[in-house]
Amino acid sequence: MSRPAKITIDLAALKHNLKEVRRFAPKSSVIAMVKSDAYGHGLVRIASALEDAEALGVACSEEGSMLRQAGVKNKIILMEGLFSADELPRAVLNDFILIVHHVSQIEMLEKAGNIAPLSVWLKIDTGMHRLGFDPTYLKTAYSRLMNCEAVKKPIGLMTHFAESDSSDFSKTLQQIEIFNEATALLKGPKSLANSAGIIAFEKTHADWVRPGIMLYGASPFPGRTGCEHALKPVMTLSSELIAIHDVKKNARVGYGGTWMCPEDMRIGVVGIGYGDGYPRHARNGTPLLVNGQPSLLVGRVSMDMITVDLRTQPNAKVGDPVLLWGEGMPVETVAEHSDTNGYELLTRITQRVHVKVKS
Repeated sequence: MSRPAKITIDLAALKHNLKEVRRFAPKSSVIAMVKSDAYGHGLVRIASALEDAEALGVACSEEGSMLRQAGVKNKIILMEGLFSADELPRAVLNDFILIVHHVSQIEMLEKAGNIAPLSVWLKIDTGMHRLGFDPTYLKTAYSRLMNCEAVKKPIGLMTHFAESDSSDFSKTLQQIEIFNEATALLKGPKSLANSAGIIAFEKTHADWVRPGIMLYGASPFPGRTGCEHALKPVMTLSSELIAIHDVKKNARVGYGGTWMCPEDMRIGVVGIGYGDGYPRHARNGTPLLVNGQPSLLVGRVSMDMITVDLRTQPNAKVGDPVLLWGEGMPVETVAEHSDTNGYELLTRITQRVHVKVKS
């Protein structure tokens, strides 16, 4: 290994988090969300470790095909459905389950001809206004799918929350009410809850829940961390000190001179930067751990390096470990100092970062 930047993927933590999902929603089956390379953790390795999940959620048929080629046997749901009719043969071959959220997708299935029927979930827009059918068209959409020979029965019914991570529950409660009214007379399994819904809204658990960020040990709620929900971080991002310098008072550090030394002090250089996925917009004072002890980011994040305050580490030396996020440093804390969220940080790790898997 050359550059010291690496992620450690803890599969035992992943399995622990799946158990926590079941503790929150013991009567529900689980669609484990592994889209976007399993939130940056590695699609195949994560899906292979989630054999106990009843189904896996992916963003597209290419992700689903990768899992089938790797021997993954779980049910696989295409969470955005088909993008074109050309994908139908792949969907049939791999026994994918389709989300149907637009009339064009109903038309694809109606025109599919003599194919093996596919299982589908019908998505309802209860207030997010992104994907899904307006409740006023729901019965028509449901009827068309029920009469379509390319569709297996029963048909699932699904919605997605827009503000379930908010301390103001009014929007989510409104969406629940709209969903319940719209589906009251329709038969089929139901799914409403994402990670925030699983944790905060027991009434949304229904037949299937869809954990995403909580599977990877992070909280869906602003200002909170996964450990507050008994979750464990699956990814730890770490590197090493690659240089140490004594820098004089009032000297400016890094591009743009955005940080000035308040006294004569030691500055450490860490082998990680935005080229590895560490956030370029992390502010001065973003916390990290050097030798397991608190330290702070100083100066602007570079492509390949960051600089850190070593005043708490007088005996630090080149090669000492630096933990950027993970066990002992929540990714949510780093995200808060970078004006983003844990979802983005986890999914932006680049391919040049070495991967270690711990089971």
